Amino acid sequence: MKNPSEYYSQQYNARAAIPDHPYIFTRWAKDSAHVRRTTAALFDLAYGESSGERLDFFPTNRSGAPLLVFIHGGWWRSLDKSDFSFVAPGYVNAGYNVALTNYTLAPAASLDEIVRQQLRALAWLYRHAEQYDFDPERIVVAGHSAGGHLTAMMLAAVWPAWEKDLPSDLVKGGVTMSGLFELESVRHVDFVKADLKLTEQDVAPLSPAWMPQAHNAPFITAVGGLESDEFRRQSKLLSDNWSANHRADIALPGINHMTICDAFATPGNPLFEATLALLADVEKSAVKRRD
Repeated sequence: MKNPSEYYSQQYNARAAIPDHPYIFTRWAKDSAHVRRTTAALFDLAYGESSGERLDFFPTNRSGAPLLVFIHGGWWRSLDKSDFSFVAPGYVNAGYNVALTNYTLAPAASLDEIVRQQLRALAWLYRHAEQYDFDPERIVVAGHSAGGHLTAMMLAAVWPAWEKDLPSDLVKGGVTMSGLFELESVRHVDFVKADLKLTEQDVAPLSPAWMPQAHNAPFITAVGGLESDEFRRQSKLLSDNWSANHRADIALPGINHMTICDAFATPGNPLFEATLALLADVEKSAVKRRD
């Protein structure tokens, strides 16, 4: 490849490929503000000491139900959990708790620190399951774009090495949407270089597709039919390398890098229904283990 920076910068510039992206962001913000006004939730729970280490918790009315954790995207350097409150109601109404996590945005935090913050968030949730009335043995993580990367990093995490009291199978399932799973290509993307400051040495320890999956948690991948070749390649790389636990790749024709979040939030959409099925299977598996 003669000019990798030019190629990868074009392939990964989702906003340039979606002319109406300002409208989509505005709609998300409006819908999410409505959800926060009308839905019971606990906001800005601190899972760590920094101001970025906060999460929102949307409880369902079913005691001891599973927990779906959503990690937002934005190239690790933009957006906020509050922009994605709109993803919660469909799952809450279906009988599942939902948590949305934040993290300190780059360049204020390195990508390594952002990963560590998500480890802290999941560990905090696991330890506070009784307080918030969800089942710690049924945690599923979902994420979009940069959040898809962080989701895969949670599936690759060796939890007892992080904290001795944590189970190796803390995360029981995953949903990755338009994720980034090897970062060598990302290292060449011009519009994030200054903020991410990725070096050659950073790539391997931050590329989940090049790691073993730490536990046999089932996971789903999804990429919009209107997305670039690179986003499709990234998901195929993860599903191929972690094929033993890859449940499905969800076809989403007519969906782009941003409207995939709408698909995830919308009852009846194949991605929403596949996520529900994964949550239901995780719940059944937990019951079998207890029996």
